[in-house]
Amino acid sequence: MSDNNQEKLRTGVVTIIGRPSSGKSTFLNTACQEDVSIVSPIPQTTRNAIKGFVNTSLGQLVFIDTPGYHNSEKKLNQRLRNVTESQLDGIDAALYIIDITREPGEEEELTARLLEKNQDKTVVAFNKTDLLPRKDLLLKYYDFIQKNLPDISKERIFEMSAKNDNGINEVLKALYEIVPEGSPMYDDELYTDQDLSFRVKEVIRGEAINRLKDEIPHAVYVEVADVEHRNEGKKLWIRAFLCVERESQKGIVIGKGASMIKEIRTASVKKLNQIYMQKIDLDLQVKVDKNWRQRDVTLNRLIPQ
Repeated sequence: MSDNNQEKLRTGVVTIIGRPSSGKSTFLNTACQEDVSIVSPIPQTTRNAIKGFVNTSLGQLVFIDTPGYHNSEKKLNQRLRNVTESQLDGIDAALYIIDITREPGEEEELTARLLEKNQDKTVVAFNKTDLLPRKDLLLKYYDFIQKNLPDISKERIFEMSAKNDNGINEVLKALYEIVPEGSPMYDDELYTDQDLSFRVKEVIRGEAINRLKDEIPHAVYVEVADVEHRNEGKKLWIRAFLCVERESQKGIVIGKGASMIKEIRTASVKKLNQIYMQKIDLDLQVKVDKNWRQRDVTLNRLIPQ
């Protein structure tokens, strides 16, 4: 590639904003063509700022997936709001993803307010067009953007289905037009910067929450205790713990005859073997960290401020 072409490449950091379950993680995974972030129908699945890289002939977009933004007095949810708000400082662009199958309301207004100072850098994506129950909802959201973010032009508002990979290329092109010219920040063979321990924890947590019901998915976190390279580096031995808040939850996660924890372990190993070249040997256990969502010492470890 010539220096002249290199100068024309565009590179920038793009923060993804949206209500819980709006499709932010689905968009990131589809755009990166890899499983970068946990996808689940359960709200508040994303707990950290997750990076995913999109590399094309136009340049590199460094996406940051953020926790779904909503109002709550719970300590964990307040921490998640802080994560989202902090990712809007110094960005090159923002992608505001809206689930158009739900009525706009106070929660959407709260989310839109985050972007008031970054309207010139924002692209809006109306997501889940494949599931639209009524056409008037789409019109409501065009009116919503005009009212709450009037400086965003119609040329930067798109309709898409992240799940079906419809409309994503148009969204990416619009973001490339916003970010500055520059060389890629990361090697173009990478699609995330997650280290081994974080990736393992997210894979296990994703497999767990998509199998558990009611409040338990929100009460789960994963702790990686040991990682060893064995067989001359051909095998990764990992000891991890699925942590819950109460003894009653521990029994549910283990399951009858240890059926649930075995299923979670098997699915996690299968996914990790798709990510890493080494063969994965996972020792997965369950333990109780009583009321961890109300304890700063645990929250500081899981979601650093």
